[in-house]
Amino acid sequence: MPTDPTDPFAVAALDPDAVEAELTERWDALMPALPELGAGLRRRYAEPHRRYHDRTHLLQVLRMVDRLAGDEDLYVVRLAAWFHDAVYDLPERELTNEEASARLSVRELGRAGFEQEDLTQVARLVRLTATHAPGARDPEGELLCDADLAVLAAPPELYDAYVEAVRAEHEAVPEEEFLAGRLAVMEPLADGEIFRSGKAQSLKAAARANLERELWSLRDRLGIEQPEDEDAVRDSRR
Repeated sequence: MPTDPTDPFAVAALDPDAVEAELTERWDALMPALPELGAGLRRRYAEPHRRYHDRTHLLQVLRMVDRLAGDEDLYVVRLAAWFHDAVYDLPERELTNEEASARLSVRELGRAGFEQEDLTQVARLVRLTATHAPGARDPEGELLCDADLAVLAAPPELYDAYVEAVRAEHEAVPEEEFLAGRLAVMEPLADGEIFRSGKAQSLKAAARANLERELWSLRDRLGIEQPEDEDAVRDSRR
């Protein structure tokens, strides 16, 4: 059955050649004068140590930007999406991956002749993906962060595959340390707004269901007592 070319979650069913072809097409539409830069970014996302933060993730984010778009400056959001995980070192080096990716965007786009205002905006958006906490009146930041986090609202089987892929990226980390770190990251997400842009509100229910399921599993595997009233916890997160 053909894959819906607009469904962000359907990218999981695409073979690598199809992902590469769509990414190439999208880059050529965005930056037709700089094919070498696009090819270099695609090579970065194809690095062998990536299991989740790869070309499929990039394409899912780009499709989700399309799906959730409103009146934002889509040109800078799409550029920031291309750069947001361009550097993905495990373990991280002197800089965080987000900071290194932001600096890469400034360097590469600066060489391409972009004006300082655009360089600053793209780098700022890339850095936001470290916290996924845009400030007030930041529609571009909201859109990119929501597109990056949209995997939380994936169908359960795809969400589970995402969790497994993230674990595979951190295979060198001992199991209990990874589980505790994952719990520390995911609990604040579940306690917060998750999504902020208007169209992304439709993703909230699925994301909360996935998060609650994973959090229950993490606590269980770590031997941590579960909340007494799951219904109350669930209501407090709405």
